[in-house]
Amino acid sequence: MTSQKSVWTRRGVLAVGAGTLAAPWIARPAFAADPLKVAAIYTVPVEQQWVSRIHLAANAAQERGDIEYVYSENTSNSDYERVMREYSEAGHDLVIGEVFAVEQAARSVARDYPDTAYLMGSSFKPDEETPNFAVFDNYIQDASYLSGIIAGAMTKSNSIGMVGGFPIPEVNRLMHAFMAGAREVNPDIIFQVAFIGSWFDPPKAKETAFAQIDAGADVLYAERFGVSDAAKEKGLLAIGNVIDTQSDYPDTVVASALWHFEPTLDTAIAKVREGTFGADDYGIYSYMQHGGCSLAPLGTFEGKVPEPAMELVAEKQAAILDGSLVVEVNDEEPKSS
Repeated sequence: MTSQKSVWTRRGVLAVGAGTLAAPWIARPAFAADPLKVAAIYTVPVEQQWVSRIHLAANAAQERGDIEYVYSENTSNSDYERVMREYSEAGHDLVIGEVFAVEQAARSVARDYPDTAYLMGSSFKPDEETPNFAVFDNYIQDASYLSGIIAGAMTKSNSIGMVGGFPIPEVNRLMHAFMAGAREVNPDIIFQVAFIGSWFDPPKAKETAFAQIDAGADVLYAERFGVSDAAKEKGLLAIGNVIDTQSDYPDTVVASALWHFEPTLDTAIAKVREGTFGADDYGIYSYMQHGGCSLAPLGTFEGKVPEPAMELVAEKQAAILDGSLVVEVNDEEPKSS
């Protein structure tokens, strides 16, 4: 295991209400109990966008006294099963992580440890044959759609570059939602779509973004680290994904679609405590209606986005929250215009 962290804090537990509409989430007191033992297995550094949000939520739960948290980062796919078994043998109540490339091996481990709960990022649905294995994903298409509206209002060349890691469902759906939002305000926009074949290769993402800029893009969708660096160097704009990096790029990152993992994790913690954890799909807890995603504040770009676009954002967000607008989940690989 490459790194571990464990801290004891005050005791107590907080559970999230499944129907919460506030963003990012509302936690409600449940009952005092010893912290659950929770372990996480990450294939990338905890600084990586997607994993950082899981890590943030786990640390928050630990600080509340809900869990005792340890983790491994930079775990290779070939080593994932071994690490998963070690945590299971150590008696952890809940194991979380991402098993996109080790799906069958991970489910096999879960069947060998029926008394351990597993909550794993996955492209597949839960299977009743593995009743202790639940899945989640970052279904933040609602926030991605709203960020696309802003991008569509900010481009002057009518060309937007989009750099992703891999064309898998969890990336594809966010790109499609972003593109749909941009077309709401500017149907003539063209999109340059590229994938770098890595979850963490900032130099390659930056190089790919430069190529899109050379081809006319003046706004970039930064699904990967490195894209905003290219935009900054060229004096152009970027839209963030999953995390808010505007503090690092105050003149570059206009808006970001944020993922909040807290509703997902807090629901799992509550179910483990209640003894009701099962083979469920936790994807819904990433929806805006459940506080699982939001649009980051404009910050340094306050007043710089055209007012009609911001009015449309407010209108669409209200519709998403009241259920009158359902942003399409399209998992197909997006293509360049």
